[in-house]
Amino acid sequence: MGEVGSRLENVTESAPLQPQGHQLVLVTGPSGAGRTTAINALEDLGYEVIDNLPLTLVPRLIEGPPTVQPIALGLDVRNRDFAASNLIELIDRLTRDPGVQLSVLYIDCHPAVLVQRYSETRRRHPLAPSDSPEEGVDREIDLLAPIKARADHLIDTTDLTVHGLKAEVTRWFGQGQGPSLAVSVQSFSYKRGVPRGVDMVFDCRFLRNPHWDATLRTSDGRDSQVVDFIHQDARFEEFYQKLSDIITFLLPAHLAEGRSHVSIAFGCTGGQHRSVAVAEMMADTLANAGWAVSKRHRELERRAAAGPAGPGAQPTRMDGL
Repeated sequence: MGEVGSRLENVTESAPLQPQGHQLVLVTGPSGAGRTTAINALEDLGYEVIDNLPLTLVPRLIEGPPTVQPIALGLDVRNRDFAASNLIELIDRLTRDPGVQLSVLYIDCHPAVLVQRYSETRRRHPLAPSDSPEEGVDREIDLLAPIKARADHLIDTTDLTVHGLKAEVTRWFGQGQGPSLAVSVQSFSYKRGVPRGVDMVFDCRFLRNPHWDATLRTSDGRDSQVVDFIHQDARFEEFYQKLSDIITFLLPAHLAEGRSHVSIAFGCTGGQHRSVAVAEMMADTLANAGWAVSKRHRELERRAAAGPAGPGAQPTRMDGL
């Protein structure tokens, strides 16, 4: 692992920072060192992220009362008015402002590794679009040297993976919190297709179908009678236990991998009974285990948005065969 250092004194890692005004983190460093990854990690921690805002506009962000969210600003040589002297002047101005709690995060990397990264991606260096990456890297390191000397936090990514960098950002700026993982749980109908962007999909169509019970047909999976009906399926208890085991096993693994969000979807024929019931139960199970969970029922929301059927309209078969 590369060098990770901080020049802030009298700040313990376990004690959350108490807002004393606008909380502002300036993130900079040479191109290719991992600045974008760092600001994305700050966004996952709840920071409002603004990338490459012109330096002259930064003071406007701290006008008025402190914002609820801390702010992270990504600054690099692509800024139209970027200059080391301008950024140092801005840092001095913000440091003197009693209404601003400023931290400067510098993402560093060994020049040879930066050149290697540019060679692998075949991108042009912003300071040497017509020259070799080596020349651009050397120019940028020289340009940023005074800013590096003023940084409060320095993270060297030479030997860090993307996940390692995220972990270090969380360690310094998580405000006493560990990495977080947001989990979304939803139900859907296979008739309308699998939702886009989901990470895990589970098919509930093998379970006993409440649609064929006339007293339950117009209800949905949030109804206790529907839940009891599904529980009577001899396969349900074993299915749900194994389902819970695999999901609760995978979520910490995704968190350790650096993921910030995982989406889980449960499907049945019409998206009204079985998938809704299982999604509701899984959301409760995960919430009780301490995970941050949101839930939605795609087909129920769609039906509610459509409104009641007009005169003479036929009932919609939500969960039939």
